[in-house]
Amino acid sequence: MRLRFTLVPFLFLTLASFTIPSFATTSTLANSALTTSSLTDSSLTGSAIVSDSVTSGTLSNKSASSFSMPAWFEDFKKSASPLQMYTFLQTMPKGGELHHHLSGAGFSEWWYELAADPTKNGGYTYYTQVGNENCNSQYYVALRFHTISKTTRALLPECVQENYTELALLSKNQKQAFMDSIRLHDASEGREEFFSKHWQRLNELTANPTLVSKILLLNMQAYQKENLQYLETQVNMRYAKKPDGSLYTPDEALAIYTDLLASEEAKATGVTVRFQYALVRFLPDAEAQLEWIYNFVDSHRDIYVGINLVGREDDKNGQPKRFASTLRKLRAKYPKIQLAFHAGESETADSNVRDTLLLGSERIGHGLNTIFDPDTLLLLRNSHYLIEINLISNLLLDYVPSFDTHPFPEYLRTGIPTALSTDDRGMFDSTLTDEFYVAVTQFNLSWDELVGLGNNSLHYSFLQSDVKVQQVNLFQRRIAEFESQVASNSVPAPTLAFHAFICNFESEICSEGEK
Repeated sequence: MRLRFTLVPFLFLTLASFTIPSFATTSTLANSALTTSSLTDSSLTGSAIVSDSVTSGTLSNKSASSFSMPAWFEDFKKSASPLQMYTFLQTMPKGGELHHHLSGAGFSEWWYELAADPTKNGGYTYYTQVGNENCNSQYYVALRFHTISKTTRALLPECVQENYTELALLSKNQKQAFMDSIRLHDASEGREEFFSKHWQRLNELTANPTLVSKILLLNMQAYQKENLQYLETQVNMRYAKKPDGSLYTPDEALAIYTDLLASEEAKATGVTVRFQYALVRFLPDAEAQLEWIYNFVDSHRDIYVGINLVGREDDKNGQPKRFASTLRKLRAKYPKIQLAFHAGESETADSNVRDTLLLGSERIGHGLNTIFDPDTLLLLRNSHYLIEINLISNLLLDYVPSFDTHPFPEYLRTGIPTALSTDDRGMFDSTLTDEFYVAVTQFNLSWDELVGLGNNSLHYSFLQSDVKVQQVNLFQRRIAEFESQVASNSVPAPTLAFHAFICNFESEICSEGEK
């Protein structure tokens, strides 16, 4: 069953204090003040979640030696309101985000604010198509909100140029429609809208390394609020464009990202970042591109830690076996480069997951239809392979009709390593906390399972070995500190950000926050 989407404002709720409710009491939300956000909003105020009472037998009177986090969490699940559970899961330390398309991870408001302002995007002016006069021209693109640079627009016939309006000059309704066009915001939208229109609308925006690097920073800042410590995102450097339309060299483009990561703003988030290079699997020259990517990643192993094969698997030009001979040739030339390929993103049985493992991939993105392949399921159990689970993506793109048909709990509880991730969070208007909320409420996850997912997201990351050890140790310290805070009712107050997905999936969270 598909969620019915109703457009809701993006809301921030800052909690002045957060006291975990006791076993016997129920927390309430009081004196809330909600504000819509912008990229520069720093004056958000909100409410406090407080316990109704503290009585004998409550958590605050339990001694540290007798406290059991797994037992506490089981009781908490029984009594917590949706908002309390959501708040807990946002505050909970998270390990890594391993399945993350950077160009799909920008929220619509971010894209518009950056793209419409040359002072924020590196000096680019962008136009988007709002007219529909085809002018009998080969340059006409029949896609509303197809977005191009000022330089590209100047090369078009005058009649086609008139279809495009500068982003900064869109009317209020046009601006809203533009932002809605790059996210799934209606129940009628799904897989075809996502794959065939969203990316094509962004178009030249994704070729601007200054703009996309700022999308990265905004992701890091958002993940800081979700208590994530590691992000492994997919971002490409080839074919990046300067404002005049000429190409950056890949090294020039990469320098824009690495300079941003070295900035004080980025360091302040505490989020460690590494890149994967993505290859669209069905391109006619995909083998030649893979050879170029191998060379580029090998030359930049400090920041690039892997390669990902992406794109729809129902395109027969992108089947895994196509790349077997090319990968064998590349392995004979380069030291090991780790692979995390999309496979099994389908509701029907095929051999793609098994064939992808044969290519040498150590992580599988989605892996949905592995459930139909008993031999591969057995191979994956208690193995060094991991399946990257994207619950919200799989639902919104109609790969599962409802969460209760998702194979995630079967994988999790039969020993197949898994980790939760967001895929294209901006286009789904969702967060990593949303993914954890779905997992806990739909599949009754235990505390040990939650911690195990966090450990997996770091243990199966492609981080350099010494950095991985540091990250795993850091996560274990953060979990121990969090458990101590829960035991003493001193969990730090979070800043909650509600996006459209969670407000539609669990409306009580957002309605309770508005009180």
